Amino acid sequence: MSRQPAKVLEPVDIRLLMAHVRFQRHPDRNRVMILLSFKAGLRACEIAGLTWPMVLASDGTIAMHLSIARAIAKYGSARQIPIHRQLRAGLDVLHRRSGRPSAGPVIQSERGNAMAAGAIVNWFSATYRALGLSGCSSHSGRRTFITRAARLLPRTGGSLRDVQELAGHRALTTTERYIEGDREAQHKLVRMM
Repeated sequence: MSRQPAKVLEPVDIRLLMAHVRFQRHPDRNRVMILLSFKAGLRACEIAGLTWPMVLASDGTIAMHLSIARAIAKYGSARQIPIHRQLRAGLDVLHRRSGRPSAGPVIQSERGNAMAAGAIVNWFSATYRALGLSGCSSHSGRRTFITRAARLLPRTGGSLRDVQELAGHRALTTTERYIEGDREAQHKLVRMM
């Protein structure tokens, strides 16, 4: 039996997630975890390993790009990802409320250490379950990011290679497996023929 890919979420689902974490114990941290997944396409291990030097510019403000170090990236696929405005705002709030650290983990556990990748996977699973969102996992944000990026390519003049680089995939075929088809677009295409 083959495993189903993580569900791609709609904007309304992402807003529901963001509203849900607003009143949790660590709302700023949890909001940033969601945004790192959905607006930067990070894997759980990359969210866990992200440190402030990978996020901050030399002047101590939030940089223009996340610098994903080889040490935290799958297969050592270091890369730079432009920071989405919502993620920038979330990181800025978290940074300020954490005392403007220049080092250490961005996503911290209850004890102030880096949150483990497994704990992040479990957090996403529990959150999706609490909201009744079935078929979702910690990879849903990443798959949503890659699918949305691919669908927006015609507006940017970019190519699937750009999405591959943002995702940190070695092969374009891996990126293609992440992209969910759009039934509505398929119907429009057939009608146009």
